[in-house]
Amino acid sequence: MSAISASPAERAGARAVLRQPYVPLVLTASQVGRLPLGASPLALLLFARESVSLVTAAALVAVFTAGMAVGAPVLARAVDRWRQPPVLYGSAALSAVGYVIVSLAPGRPLVIAAGAALAGLGTPPMEACLRALWPALVPPNTVHAAYALDIALQEVIFVAGPLVTLAAVAIGGPSAGLYAAALFQLVGVVAFVRAPAVREWRGTRIERHWLGPLRAHRLAIMVAGVTFAGAAVGSIPVVLTGYAEAAGDRSLTGWLLAAQAGGALVGGLLYTRATPGTPRRLPVLAALFAVGYVPLLLAPGTAAMTVLLILSGVMLPPLLTAVFLNADRLAPPGTAVEAFAWIMTAFSVGSALGAAAAGPLTDAGIRAGFLFAPLVALLCIAAMAATVRGRHPQ
Repeated sequence: MSAISASPAERAGARAVLRQPYVPLVLTASQVGRLPLGASPLALLLFARESVSLVTAAALVAVFTAGMAVGAPVLARAVDRWRQPPVLYGSAALSAVGYVIVSLAPGRPLVIAAGAALAGLGTPPMEACLRALWPALVPPNTVHAAYALDIALQEVIFVAGPLVTLAAVAIGGPSAGLYAAALFQLVGVVAFVRAPAVREWRGTRIERHWLGPLRAHRLAIMVAGVTFAGAAVGSIPVVLTGYAEAAGDRSLTGWLLAAQAGGALVGGLLYTRATPGTPRRLPVLAALFAVGYVPLLLAPGTAAMTVLLILSGVMLPPLLTAVFLNADRLAPPGTAVEAFAWIMTAFSVGSALGAAAAGPLTDAGIRAGFLFAPLVALLCIAAMAATVRGRHPQ
């Protein structure tokens, strides 16, 4: 990738990124195509819950998530080897078939599981594809701002996705949520591929190690650190559910999570104005990310908790921006897209593990549940520090 450091005089924020040709198109298309990340879990849950128990329905959502975790690096490796459009079109079609299979199998958990796995496995790696394109889409001194803007806007997906699902289900019934997810995914891919940079991008033909980008040990350590960050983030919805139930209104959970997502959106937009810095910024950002979760231990009233959740979300986009920038530096030639996919898979897996761990802790007490995030974030700090320790080559 091109040099991405910039002097203070060269700082360029979101406006400089959005002024570049095709950037609004790829950003919008990517948001639309990735909407199922926020919509599909709820769509699967609502559909399955019509005919199976809540425990079984939750397990089916987990199958979908596992499918995404497995499929993302595989599809990204295919992109690195060849081109983006064929992989994006093929995976979107495969995922759509999975959604259709689910919709045609009410009351048949095994068939629903097969369809959910297929829908997850085929989820197009649009996030990784877009982040591989930024050096070709924007000037070198705005690449870091593009990453930050992209990561910040991703928070919109997790607010809009469930709303789209609820609207579709209200209009067309439980299966409509599944069809809406498949449709948005297909439309997003078609629009994304319209950008010349997407069609012109080519993977690098090299001899590849079976570990792909993870053979770079510093990158592997950083990916482990992202898993811990994901665990911290993934624990919060579970703990907030317990908090909301203790407050006597379970619907508070959605509003409180939206507040945290809003904080992340603000943090990402503000970080577009920052200089990219060196990799040594990683442990500092991880430490600030961890500190943001400490005040939640107070478990105050709803108004104060809303403010604390906004603050807790602010540092996630800056941390992930630094992670992606460093991944581009650390990934061996021809493996950038797969490296980005591993980061997203690590975050998703960590989030699932964090949610699982937070359940028993929250049963023991709300403060015990909130304690998990800052503690596991300490491991994130350690991993990021290990990533940048020393200067010897890979």
